[in-house]
Amino acid sequence: MQHQYETTFVITPILSEEETKKIVKGYVDFLAKNNVKVLNDEHWGLKQLAYPIEKKTTGIYHHIEFIADTDLIDKLELMYRRDEDNILRFLTIRLDKHAAQYNDKKRQGLAGRNKKVVNQIKEESN
Repeated sequence: MQHQYETTFVITPILSEEETKKIVKGYVDFLAKNNVKVLNDEHWGLKQLAYPIEKKTTGIYHHIEFIADTDLIDKLELMYRRDEDNILRFLTIRLDKHAAQYNDKKRQGLAGRNKKVVNQIKEESN
């Protein structure tokens, strides 16, 4: 059965930009190879961690929203665990219908931090 998921993972900050892109591409390619529909793919960049992980205080965040079968999630998270040299932390969640609707509105600029787009739409309608 297919559900909508989002996964966020933190990559170690000691990697170069090329190495980071290669790691992210590997996970996106894995999803594509398994017939997953990727809805959103965001690179959040280098951010401060809430607490040190392996003596690192920063990490490179990446977020992917997708539709997939339930059994694929176990394979994806196993890949994260096996890549312990590069992946500091990860979190994958299944979205309910309300969260999926919110994310869709957010991508369209109708919710979330994209208030500029919402204001532009309001101005155009007046």
